[in-house]
Amino acid sequence: MLFLPAAALCCLCSALVAMAAELIQDQLTLTRRVGQSVSFSCGTDQCDYGYVFWYQKKETETFRVILYINKKDVDVKKVFNHTQEDDFSAVNKQNGCELQIQKVKPDHSATYYCSCRKRGWLFFIFGSGTKLYVTDEQVVKPVVSVCPIASRVHLEGKSSLLCLASDMFPPLVQFSWKRQKKNGGLEELPPAEGWQTNFKRSGRSAAIRAVDSDSLHTYKYSCYVEHEGGTVEAQTQQEVPATPPPTAAPPPPTAAPPTHLPEETSAAADPAATSVPPQQPVKLSVSFQSECRVKLLCLLYTVLIVKSLVYCCGLSLLMILRNKGPSTSCTHAD
Repeated sequence: MLFLPAAALCCLCSALVAMAAELIQDQLTLTRRVGQSVSFSCGTDQCDYGYVFWYQKKETETFRVILYINKKDVDVKKVFNHTQEDDFSAVNKQNGCELQIQKVKPDHSATYYCSCRKRGWLFFIFGSGTKLYVTDEQVVKPVVSVCPIASRVHLEGKSSLLCLASDMFPPLVQFSWKRQKKNGGLEELPPAEGWQTNFKRSGRSAAIRAVDSDSLHTYKYSCYVEHEGGTVEAQTQQEVPATPPPTAAPPPPTAAPPTHLPEETSAAADPAATSVPPQQPVKLSVSFQSECRVKLLCLLYTVLIVKSLVYCCGLSLLMILRNKGPSTSCTHAD
């Protein structure tokens, strides 16, 4: 009975680790006409085993495994009874095994994902996917613009920037940001710099990026949109001025006590004058409260993972010792 919760905890730990890894599929979209060939790349450097699986996901259907490829000899195994399995083949490239279709058809339009296993993991790691469009429509680069937007984050020492991509085909894009200090070079945003949310509607895609205002330097932010037609940079940059930390205001001057108090308003006659005013509760900023919650959740998850791993290891050792048991070998004298 103890083995079941231990296995569940081990699975939870493996799932949390697997979420942090992802195979690299550089091609966000691919557009082909009927009869043309196409191949889907997948970086398999993180795969410890020799097999790479490929999946197909159509708009109104669930994930379906197509085949798997042996990386050593590019041997293709078609054992999943996929209705289109004979249309697919494999090609070995320097950065991994690619899935290939010699002649595409309209019903090949779908998103294709690769996956593999890492040594000791109970779960597969997946790529981000590549969507295939089988159409006669031409690839059109997006029109990109960037502008500031007003939001509550301004009250927390942050600025919000909006990057909009429109009038493109295919409609899928990826957003990235860079910044430039005055009289400095262009640099990538630090990993902990703000947050970003993406959304799309009516053929347009947008990304809202919240960035921390620097206390010393003014930065200009540039938006980049990765598309099948190429990377497009917004023609304008958005400046985020430096915001020095607020200085403490001097205490207000205190009035000199009167030299004479009337008898009816003296301190002894007014009990409220001698009472201490109640202390006002200290209000924490929203950002500080959110930061505390995030750190507390991270700490709890860390403790849970460590305890789970220790429990799994201890239980595994106990099972090994129990199965081994005392030695039953003996010798017989003639």
